[in-house]
Amino acid sequence: MAFDYKQFDLPITEVISEIQEQLANNNTLILNAPPGAGKSTLLPLALFEEAWLKGQKIILLEPRRLAVKTIAHRLASLLGEEVGKTVGYRIRFESRVSADTRIEILTEGILTRMLQSDNELQGVGMVIFDEYHERSIHSDVAMALSRETQSVLRPDLRILIMSATLNMPELVHLLSAPVVQSQGRQYPIDIIYTALNDEGMMAEITAQTVLRALKEQKGDVLVFLPGQREIIKCGEIVRSRTNDIEVHELYGKLPQSKQQAAIRPSKTGKRKVVIASAIAETSLTIEGVTVVVDSGFGRTAQFDSKTGLSGLRTIHIAKDSADQRAGRAGRLGPGTCYRMWTKGQHAQLNAHRVPEIMEADLAPLALDLAKWGISDVNDLTWLSPPPKFAMHQATDLLENLNAIENGKITAHGKRMQKLPCHPRIAHLLLIAQEEGMSALATDIAAILEERDPLPKEVGVDINLRIEALRRYRTGKNKGGKFSRIEKIASQYRKMIGVKTSNEPVDEFETGLLLVHAYPERIAFARPGNNAQYQLANGKYAMMDYKDDLSSESWLAIAHMNAREGTGRIFLASALDPTDLKPFLKEVDTNTWNTKRGGVVSTRDTRIGSIVLKSIPLPDPSQHEISMAISKALIKEGEHLLNFNSKVQQWQYRIQTIRKLHPTSNWPDVSTPHLLQTNSEWLLPYLSGIKKPEALKKINLVEVLKNSLDYEQQKELKKLAPEHLEVPSGSSIRLEYQKNGSAPVLPVRIQEVFGLSDTPTINNGQTAVLMHLLSPGYKPAQITSDLRSFWSSTYFDVRKELRVRYKRHAWPEDPSNEPAIRGTKRQNNR
Repeated sequence: MAFDYKQFDLPITEVISEIQEQLANNNTLILNAPPGAGKSTLLPLALFEEAWLKGQKIILLEPRRLAVKTIAHRLASLLGEEVGKTVGYRIRFESRVSADTRIEILTEGILTRMLQSDNELQGVGMVIFDEYHERSIHSDVAMALSRETQSVLRPDLRILIMSATLNMPELVHLLSAPVVQSQGRQYPIDIIYTALNDEGMMAEITAQTVLRALKEQKGDVLVFLPGQREIIKCGEIVRSRTNDIEVHELYGKLPQSKQQAAIRPSKTGKRKVVIASAIAETSLTIEGVTVVVDSGFGRTAQFDSKTGLSGLRTIHIAKDSADQRAGRAGRLGPGTCYRMWTKGQHAQLNAHRVPEIMEADLAPLALDLAKWGISDVNDLTWLSPPPKFAMHQATDLLENLNAIENGKITAHGKRMQKLPCHPRIAHLLLIAQEEGMSALATDIAAILEERDPLPKEVGVDINLRIEALRRYRTGKNKGGKFSRIEKIASQYRKMIGVKTSNEPVDEFETGLLLVHAYPERIAFARPGNNAQYQLANGKYAMMDYKDDLSSESWLAIAHMNAREGTGRIFLASALDPTDLKPFLKEVDTNTWNTKRGGVVSTRDTRIGSIVLKSIPLPDPSQHEISMAISKALIKEGEHLLNFNSKVQQWQYRIQTIRKLHPTSNWPDVSTPHLLQTNSEWLLPYLSGIKKPEALKKINLVEVLKNSLDYEQQKELKKLAPEHLEVPSGSSIRLEYQKNGSAPVLPVRIQEVFGLSDTPTINNGQTAVLMHLLSPGYKPAQITSDLRSFWSSTYFDVRKELRVRYKRHAWPEDPSNEPAIRGTKRQNNR
């Protein structure tokens, strides 16, 4: 018996019949539906009996574990069943499915693993990507692989992409798929801009705004903060200053029982404040919320290509996130959203969030693609292709971990890919099996994947955490920070088939295992520099000189930050130098040394960049010099080459075209990418160069122009010209912007008399931003609509300028007046 979706008064019901018809005739469909439309809960139930499914499963992908469980329980309850029957779910280390399951809700990374083990997805009739606008790296990879399966093996496989705020034209162009639009039922939301938020006092200022909202509005309050630290602190402040208010925290690491308490209505009927991370932006409905307080910040993991480290960054959210958050206040009726920034600042926010694939560590992605047999990422369908530089780094790492050889995945790499963890951790676990240290490795892996369970004052020695975990296992007190760590460790023990060990820890064994996971972070104490270390990757790091580990000569560093200059060590273990013999190499090196004024040639005994012994060699060849310079440019080229304003403007012109034509084939000319790929465009021009001064003399603009083919050079002049001619006859240089926004045309007002409309670039499709100047070249007005300026604002500007510049013409109808270069008298001569 088919599920009767019409009994529900939700906006999605109005378009379900259209969705059913489209999916009967197309294998790909895009659904644009606002939050609260009912797409996540009703659609799977309305579709799982469709004839074209032929009795196969529906897979529904969600970006977060909490959403997976919540939606699974909601769908099962609508069918009057327990989870695990018709509706089931799978997340990392947890599964509730059976032979009867027809709808499976998964986190996005699970689908990638399913595809790797069965690239036909046998028994699956449809994959639904929910909340695709969040653009997690897992959803982008799952989409690319699903599309490959659909196009090559399973043309009958349906793919449904559901989103609230995605850039639809770009997606439609990429997938060539029809779109169904659900209008939703969003109630009006009163937006209140408070003031600029202070990142350093975020929790305190947000708490003040919450207290204001409680006084001024009715209903429950949903608060958005970037992470756990701010959420807990804000909660403490709100609790201390309110009575008869329930305050709940909601973030990813919170125990499930507390997450559910935050979502459900108050049992006591009290007014409720839920202080949440981005976990509450989508997929979850928190009943009773009519007020949103938005800090305007989020937290995202960003990979630093210079250091090879990933770290959490606090960022300003994009407009689409702000809209999602505000929308939470208008699901049940009219609502209010307090935005903790100004209206002017809101106008400057990015329209869409940056896809995670553009900023993430791509090692897991590179391993997935290698297992799939993909050697060129462009062979797959990407809404945002992974950056080349980051992919190169990821591939290099996998080669160092013996997962890839000559571009092909190795047997070791295949074993790594089967483990549900980062390739570094997988490599550590597999090496530990060979060395008989699996029990220790499972404890290390679990600790590395979670937040540090011990306070900073304890020191950076990871062995203290392992010992504390083992005491936790043998003790009577359960719960707390070690509970989750032990759950993960037990899953790894079960997966690998090893018994629990609570024996004393050998710190050198820990260090050796960490070296296998992080070979570039072998660290050697710098002579005469207390608690400072040089890493094998050439970076430097330090710890507190009072730390017990600071007296160790050799360390294996697991966690550190990516600060400029010297990083800070958070987790490390001592190393026995005799264990490092396999990492020793004798190499002839030609190194560019700016301080010494050129290339230095030596025969070194080294571990990465750590030189233990060095013997001078004769003068190198020109080719060796050029290659040494090329390598140096990757690290410090921004200072070695002359990236002057002309070079920057050339870069910005191409970046503007790339933004205006995202599907075109224009190269990435950002400075980091140019430096990383300098051997492809600069190498011929390095011949004869031996000194730093000669590098500065290279005409970088001409070299970069020549890196484009003839057609691209012509197209660049056409789409993004350097100059625009104005009615006075002057050729004005455009000022292109780093972010690819409209270029600025700084021009005196009188030189554009007689010009009705704003000048354009991009074949007349993009208006420039005019900075209209006084005769003394002082800013008078900024506009992208010249016609509107002439008919309105000009008269106020004219009133002021005609007093200050009496010798110049200030006509009443400038749009019909001849343009003037100088003063009126000079032009009449």
